[in-house]
Amino acid sequence: MEHSVSRRHFFLGSLAAAVPLAGFGSAPSLKAMGYKSPNEKLNVASIGAGGRAASDIQGCASENIVALADVDSNNAGNMFKRYESVPKYNDFRKMLDKEAKNIDAVIVAIPDHMHAYAAVSCMQLGKHVYVEKPLTRTIWEARLLTDAAAKYKVATQMGNQGYSNDGTRIAAELIWSGEIGAVKEVHAWTNRPVWPQGVDQLPAEEPVPDTLNWDVWLGTAAMRPYSKTYAPFNWRGWFDFGCGALGDMACHILGAPNMALLLGAPTSVEVVRQEGKNPYTFPRKSVTRFEFPARKNMPPLTLYWYDAMTGPAHRPPGISEDEPLIGGPGSFGAAGTQFSGGGAVTPAPAAPPAPATKGQGQRARRAGGGGGSQNNGAVFIGDKGILTTDTYANNVRLLPEARHKETKLPPQLLTRSPGHHRDWIRACKGGDPSCSNFSIAGPLTEWIVLGSIALHFEGKLEWDAAKMKITNNAEANKLVKPYMRKGWTLSL
Repeated sequence: MEHSVSRRHFFLGSLAAAVPLAGFGSAPSLKAMGYKSPNEKLNVASIGAGGRAASDIQGCASENIVALADVDSNNAGNMFKRYESVPKYNDFRKMLDKEAKNIDAVIVAIPDHMHAYAAVSCMQLGKHVYVEKPLTRTIWEARLLTDAAAKYKVATQMGNQGYSNDGTRIAAELIWSGEIGAVKEVHAWTNRPVWPQGVDQLPAEEPVPDTLNWDVWLGTAAMRPYSKTYAPFNWRGWFDFGCGALGDMACHILGAPNMALLLGAPTSVEVVRQEGKNPYTFPRKSVTRFEFPARKNMPPLTLYWYDAMTGPAHRPPGISEDEPLIGGPGSFGAAGTQFSGGGAVTPAPAAPPAPATKGQGQRARRAGGGGGSQNNGAVFIGDKGILTTDTYANNVRLLPEARHKETKLPPQLLTRSPGHHRDWIRACKGGDPSCSNFSIAGPLTEWIVLGSIALHFEGKLEWDAAKMKITNNAEANKLVKPYMRKGWTLSL
């Protein structure tokens, strides 16, 4: 008891008032607003049916899947066949026009540049939305979705599964208990990209496949000739469509630091190294530094992000080269949830997957997320100890191993999630807001995609979150808000 309650009270101080006792994402029930009974199935539609969307649809398969929209009928073929009897569209706007009365909630799992337009279109119709990570491609869009969720009072969730895992909450509780003292530095890394980046020229034009609605695929983006270089998968590496490795993986890997350290908004961001800088795509490799101010009784924090890594980016002094930084026997949360495609709960794998190779597509993108992998993770450097988490915070560990073995978990402070997609489904039916609802996911996305802007420029960018403005670089500030093609403008 001395180790836990009294120590936690001493460390948290005024911070305790900022932590919702029922857990992040908790709030009074929404049942009074006329939401469905927990025993009544939702009518769920999906914008996107191939690729990652297929996994999200499977994750919500306990409900009624009532309509599907995908611009690429070939890529969506498996889901179209599985749900053969439901209406299908190659333009989600037509689906919303014709099926709105039959829909309660919508999955949005399409390229990043179209997340905001699709999600707002749904929310304006009163539909709950689940939006894949990163929530948006730009800061302005992330702020817009945060505001839209509050205005339209719908249930929301971003697809960063780690926020639903026990490990994320265990990491927060350990840090709040004072187990590793004051954290002033975090190092986080990923093995992504596993798609082309550092491309210094535009691809040649190719014929548009008969199965693809290229105009709707482009949506808000400027018109350009079609190339299979962009679709269906490699769009992530292109500035106009995706957010690179940072946008793809930081919402996962930096979820635990964001929650545990109450990060809020940084004051600055700077790319300290990159390889393959060019005007069209994200670089082949980069290192980005974020500076966060003091928060409550937590000190200022420096957070480093590394991509294109083949192993840990930072090994703290005194930690043996023989000791794995990420995961290992006895890790806290190791038996917790990990989502493998269909939303099924499975144990964290004990061994790392095979290295990703060119052409593995989405399977390669999801590889390396298990508890045994050293290719994705985060290291928290405290003045009294070191803590690590993996891709989805399934494995929380104190370093060195001897320290981990003697550590006792503090009393539970945060509620545990019923599972990532189930969390959103529960919120749609009137339960507590989901763990990564837009009031949480919006601000997280804002500072992550601020890092994407920094990759265009040399030097530090100073950020004023209240004014949503980069204060020392007018050209960089132009990228806070997206270009939107005529006919695809967006407002609340």
